[in-house]
Amino acid sequence: MRHQKPCRFCVEKKSWIDYKDDRTLRRFLTDRGKIVSRRQTGVCAKHQRLLTTAIKRARHVALLPFTTESMR
Repeated sequence: MRHQKPCRFCVEKKSWIDYKDDRTLRRFLTDRGKIVSRRQTGVCAKHQRLLTTAIKRARHVALLPFTTESMR
């Protein structure tokens, strides 16, 4: 069995994820703009839900793109 790495947000003791922090949110997007799964990032279920909501909010207020330029 592989050892599972701890959740990045649990280690930092973050209770919420800011949608205005686009640098952090971009780390959880693929080069095409898709949200990366929990299995790949190592984030717990609670923080993955908060992360998804934050990314969607950032997209809605145009801080993050829905797709990349090459996809349009």
